Amino acid sequence: MRSAGVSKQRNEFAEFYQASRDDCLRAVLASTGDRQEAQECVAEAFARAWASWRTVSQHPAPRAWVVRTALNHNVSRWRRRRREMPLGPGAERTAPGPDLGAVDTEIMAVLAGLPDRQRQVVALRIFLDLDTATTAQTLGIAPGTVTAHLARATAALRAQLNRQGADHE
Repeated sequence: MRSAGVSKQRNEFAEFYQASRDDCLRAVLASTGDRQEAQECVAEAFARAWASWRTVSQHPAPRAWVVRTALNHNVSRWRRRRREMPLGPGAERTAPGPDLGAVDTEIMAVLAGLPDRQRQVVALRIFLDLDTATTAQTLGIAPGTVTAHLARATAALRAQLNRQGADHE
């Protein structure tokens, strides 16, 4: 009996992983700006999701749980690295590589210029298509704060992309 339950959980998780992996990676990539870091954080988050699948599967937004876990893991890694080595002049964020799936490299470059919280809100609201309440709950902020960050981020993105468009003409 127990074997059938584990097999069912394994199948549910495998389906969830297949359906959510790319969306979660895009959301974390939009927030971190570094593809390798995003991949490592998402892999860790999915490993933790599997370890706690009974709880995670009951979460109202399991994909948001994975993204939030990945973002938390990224912050923890950043804090550890910050203590381990000083930042030098060449330690700025690297621009994302050309293999970004459905995400335009120009948009990713502009996203990298946004403050962290605005990138996180864009990732959850736009890339994962979460509603304001779920985004607020996931990030631990008020719904009005989500709305404000999204408005500021879209205004900044629009202005920057319009400037780039004018420069190309």
